[in-house]
Amino acid sequence: MQKGSRASSGVGTLREKTLHAVLKRYYEPHSDNHEITVGRYVADIVGEDGIIEIQTADFSRLKDKLSAFLEVCPVTVVHPVVQKRRLRWIDKDSGEISDTRGAPCRDPRADISLELIRIRELLGHPNLRFCFPLLEIEELRYLNPKQKNPHKKAARCDKIPTRLLDEWWFCSPKDYQRFLPACLPKQFVSRDYAKAAGCALSTAQLVLNLLSGLGLTVRIGKQGRSYLYELPSTAFAEERILP
Repeated sequence: MQKGSRASSGVGTLREKTLHAVLKRYYEPHSDNHEITVGRYVADIVGEDGIIEIQTADFSRLKDKLSAFLEVCPVTVVHPVVQKRRLRWIDKDSGEISDTRGAPCRDPRADISLELIRIRELLGHPNLRFCFPLLEIEELRYLNPKQKNPHKKAARCDKIPTRLLDEWWFCSPKDYQRFLPACLPKQFVSRDYAKAAGCALSTAQLVLNLLSGLGLTVRIGKQGRSYLYELPSTAFAEERILP
């Protein structure tokens, strides 16, 4: 494809957070391919394989930009998913930074499903694919002196990726089969899915919402207050694996 012009250095660079900057450099080491104007928007990366957009915020902010890019060339959306998190606290007055401590992380299946649901109308586009790098990060937060507990309602300063643990790619409907546990019965409710997949009920509900939109599960009615799902007959049924 034909590239647009380089964006001015103040766009997407001076205000860029560490996580976004590191991912952009990882997926395209050559800075000449960064921050390229394509139509009305600035793409994070433009290369031989099309556009790569690093999206650290939620996908609802991406709809218009993504729709415009897809009219021009293939697009890969890269969205980081935190798998391991270590927190450090910064005292603004003294500049002191605390030792690290672990913090809980959300199930990656929940994070991924929630974001994809936000742009479900675009998921079937043949030029669109997704990469979800699963990361270990160090998160810096400012202590909040206005609270009795200074850790409460603390402002985030930055996220620093320290290790890439895995990458989950979704390039076609077949790739979403990873969300279908092998032991799932032909008909099931969300609680059955949660048990089979080893996840929380809230995660199961998000994943099933996504899979139903993709046609990989079908709502056939209700069982009590829960939706009753069925697996359609597909060529990929025998290839289902646990996430």
